[in-house]
Amino acid sequence: EEVELKSLKLEDALTSIEDSLEYSKLIQSSMLPPLSLLERNFQESFVFYQPKDIVSGDFYWIHQTETATIFVVGDCTGHGVPGALLTMLGTSFLNEINATDEFLSPAEILDQLRDRFIKELSQSGKEGASMDGMDISLVQLNLETKQVVWSGANNPVYIVSGGELREVQADKQPIGYYAAMKPFTNHEFTLKSGQLLYMSSDGYPDQFGGEKGKKFMNKRFRQLLIDINSKAVEEQVDQLDAKLSEWRGELEQVDDVLVIGFGIH
Repeated sequence: EEVELKSLKLEDALTSIEDSLEYSKLIQSSMLPPLSLLERNFQESFVFYQPKDIVSGDFYWIHQTETATIFVVGDCTGHGVPGALLTMLGTSFLNEINATDEFLSPAEILDQLRDRFIKELSQSGKEGASMDGMDISLVQLNLETKQVVWSGANNPVYIVSGGELREVQADKQPIGYYAAMKPFTNHEFTLKSGQLLYMSSDGYPDQFGGEKGKKFMNKRFRQLLIDINSKAVEEQVDQLDAKLSEWRGELEQVDDVLVIGFGIH
């Protein structure tokens, strides 16, 4: 009887935890922008979002100003509950930074975002201090001129069309404390008709699988973007999903996965 009682208590505890996580998922999902914001400006657009756990350490964020649309793909330290808490901080900080009338470039937004993470998480670089933060890719697109200004912390951005891929490298530093911090860099280019721009976390290329249980790696990921680029966006999502599942096989998903693609006519 005592064993049965302990088993029932454990089952009740697990059910309670699962219920809490499911409710946390609803809260986190409600903070993600509606896909209609992306689709309103881009008929050719998709979001492939596959958390490892019930809640995710990856997030996306969209903000519309009078002159531009801002897109963010963020990959927070860890996954599950710890990662999800950081996504809430990241979303809140981005909302605060962009709530003023002051025009900020992507690099300036990332500079301010890093300052807030360091301050609010009391990061000092000392032993035992928080080292949490995020990698991020941030695009600012002028819908009239099609001019793109982009800045990234560790995560690059890809521009793909006609079987060719251009990778714009990010600054090799995170959003959070880093021993060799420097201001983030802006990169400017024009998004042309027929080109698709892809932003992602590192979850896809870091997935283990294949015949030898190795990582998918960035080289395969870049080739996959080239291979799917000419297809309809709905089919691109299907192929990203199918390829990831095929590669993973019976292995566990190791991280949250997020890939966003969009383009103009």
